[in-house]
Amino acid sequence: MTQPPIALAVPGDIATLTGGYIYDRRLFQELRDAGRDVTLVTLPDGFPFPPAADMLLACEQLQTLPAATTVIVDGLAFGALPPQEVAKINARIIALVHHPLAFESALPKDQQAQLLLNERENLRYAAQVLVPSPHTKATLIKHYGVGADRIHIALPGIAQLPQNAASVPPPAVPLILSVGILHPRKGHDVLIDALDRIAQLEWNACIVGSLWQDGYDVALQDRIDQLGLTGRVHLAGRVDSDTLLTLYQQASLFALATRYEGYGMVFNEALLHGLPIVSCATGAVPDTVPQAAGLLTACDDPAAFGAAMAKVLTDKAIATEMHNAARVAGKALPTWQDTARVAMQAIDAAQVAI
Repeated sequence: MTQPPIALAVPGDIATLTGGYIYDRRLFQELRDAGRDVTLVTLPDGFPFPPAADMLLACEQLQTLPAATTVIVDGLAFGALPPQEVAKINARIIALVHHPLAFESALPKDQQAQLLLNERENLRYAAQVLVPSPHTKATLIKHYGVGADRIHIALPGIAQLPQNAASVPPPAVPLILSVGILHPRKGHDVLIDALDRIAQLEWNACIVGSLWQDGYDVALQDRIDQLGLTGRVHLAGRVDSDTLLTLYQQASLFALATRYEGYGMVFNEALLHGLPIVSCATGAVPDTVPQAAGLLTACDDPAAFGAAMAKVLTDKAIATEMHNAARVAGKALPTWQDTARVAMQAIDAAQVAI
């Protein structure tokens, strides 16, 4: 079978440090390393709600791709495109759905409903669909009417730590680490309230993540200050890879009070470093975090979340069991080569489907 040229269409800067963009970037590189003819199409930033001119430009970029091309379109853009314009794309389409747009937090009900209808219609034009988790596949089947035979689960990969990696001594006070974009969906507000519930314990906390919207970090910092946690809870913002590695090595516990995850690549990083995980039983989290390595609570429940963190911080036996289970799970995680292998199966299937 002749291998078709491939385009990967991503809105904004593919070097952005969020899980979805890291996934896109690694997939792009692995496809190239596998000898596939792949080019990057940089769509305008601002999706899923770009200005009208940027939406028009994105549609034109996709519509000018040759029919012989297979284009993988990141779902942040694909689900928001006007269906009548998606119908004009000549290239074979593979939708890469990290998580459905309508399942984003903090959306008005009417906007959520419109995104659901829009994305459902657009997925009808996709020859194949790539998803990062079994949960996202089930969601697309149940809520979007996508046939199971068109969906390929390409779990996010991870690079194992080198055998000779330098060890970092733990800090004198246990460090609680949270990593995720500063966005309502990540539940950092819940984490802060939960930390207030366990203020009597010894700990420091660091929240790492790029800013989603101007002012959201200010609101979180105000909450930290109001609760008297200034100096104990640090909003680190975006950090470089070396700093993040050091934080993972220093941490005693990984905590993310997320309201929804299509996968949650940061959990893999936590497992790789043998960190006990406290998170929420939502989206793909129960499938991603092994039961023996994590404690999952309901969403938006600071009391329960705080109690779970306290259990790990105060019960050495439980913390050790979770640490060991995380280590075992981390060693069994897929590689980015595995991710690309599934993507190539979707690419080949898309060529056959047309």
